Amino acid sequence: MSDTLIDLIRHGEPAGGRQFRGDRVDDPLSAAGWAQLRAALGDACPWDQVISSPMARCRPFAMEVAARHGLPLAIEPALREIGMGDWERRTPADLAAHDPAAFAALYRDPAAHRPPGGEPLAAFTTRIATAYDRQAALYPGRHLLIVCHSGVMRAVVGYLLGAADARWYRLRIDYAGLVRVRHGRFGPAIECVNAPTLPG
Repeated sequence: MSDTLIDLIRHGEPAGGRQFRGDRVDDPLSAAGWAQLRAALGDACPWDQVISSPMARCRPFAMEVAARHGLPLAIEPALREIGMGDWERRTPADLAAHDPAAFAALYRDPAAHRPPGGEPLAAFTTRIATAYDRQAALYPGRHLLIVCHSGVMRAVVGYLLGAADARWYRLRIDYAGLVRVRHGRFGPAIECVNAPTLPG
């Protein structure tokens, strides 16, 4: 059987600029965000299937790609971003200024120090790993594009590497950054992380 290739792309910049957005804040893409995504993918179309988070910063772009290239589109509700509780809509600069200890603790150990009311990282891990495995199993030997979020992409990489979730925030995922995973004879291989354009 052919390898299964899975490209994951983070959404572009949302309207409203940089702030904590989880599963409660559902801003659409800004004009810059649309441009970032279009530049990252260009005119290429190596995929057989497009899959998307249901959120407004992902789904419309996934719909555009699918319509442009005549590809099937599936919306996967479990690929929504991790819930950030009371920190949603707050900016990193505001939190760093007004609650520096909590802000620093999140990045030192995001498993032990969640925002108040935030989704537990262990629950998020289970949700994303289950959704990712389900999608990979549905399309063996195919090439998938998944439009999702930085937290989702960190969780996928961490899960495939068997890395402790407390270390995931060491991964940088930019707007429109790409991760490619190849599922082959010896299991999954991560071919790139945070690539600015689609790998060849």
